Amino acid sequence: MFGNFFKLRLTAALLLTALLIAALPSPARVSAAYDDTRPYGWYVRRTKDHTTPPLGGDLAFVTSCGAYYAGKPDEKVVYLTFDAGYENGNVERILDALRDRDVKGAFFILGNMIERFPNLVLRMRDEGHLVCNHTYSHNDMSAVSDEGEFGAELSKLADAYRALTGDEMAKYYRPPEGRFSERNLKCASALGYKTVFWSFAYADWDNNKQPSAEYAMKKILDNIHPGAVMLLHPTSKTNADIIGGLIDKLKSDGYRFGTLDELCAG
Repeated sequence: MFGNFFKLRLTAALLLTALLIAALPSPARVSAAYDDTRPYGWYVRRTKDHTTPPLGGDLAFVTSCGAYYAGKPDEKVVYLTFDAGYENGNVERILDALRDRDVKGAFFILGNMIERFPNLVLRMRDEGHLVCNHTYSHNDMSAVSDEGEFGAELSKLADAYRALTGDEMAKYYRPPEGRFSERNLKCASALGYKTVFWSFAYADWDNNKQPSAEYAMKKILDNIHPGAVMLLHPTSKTNADIIGGLIDKLKSDGYRFGTLDELCAG
């Protein structure tokens, strides 16, 4: 009787041990679950108290991969950034407003800007703005897992900029449409680029569906915060209409305008 009892206890112990071992995350399982080519779409969660929008939990890794999206939460600084793919008259108007107020911004351009609007690109540089890399073709870079292919897309734009200006493009990269993978961020960092996302953007890109100036001003001012990295599309008529007044208002509220060199200095 006692022999059967001990056999049963031994069998139960062995079964329990096997179950515990099976439940442990073996190196093979961890490795299989991790995929640095997983695609992400950038987003932040807006706040109602003018504080820095927090990152979603699934995006917490980006700051460890050489990426930035906001400045210091206790300094009233705004970083103006523009994603510029073409000109329709409004890019020039925005450049005029920035020049008249001695404010510098960062323009993330595409190859089309260099091909079709080289004088505007030269003006951006000559007036002290940073001209940055938004890729040559505006493809979905989250679908690009090959390091060589990724690098070629950025290098093609940098080479075209160098051929036009004789200068090196500022080493800041913004993924088209905010789509990226962790591998993209690592590749950009290996190429010497710092990836710059944003802490504020709004629906300003559709030229056939432009928000009113009143709506845009309220939306921006309701969501402004110290260290804000603001993404605006300079082809937007609304943005061209309000940019001067927006700068004046933010200055009167105690904000100053910083550069990405300042944001990413650390």
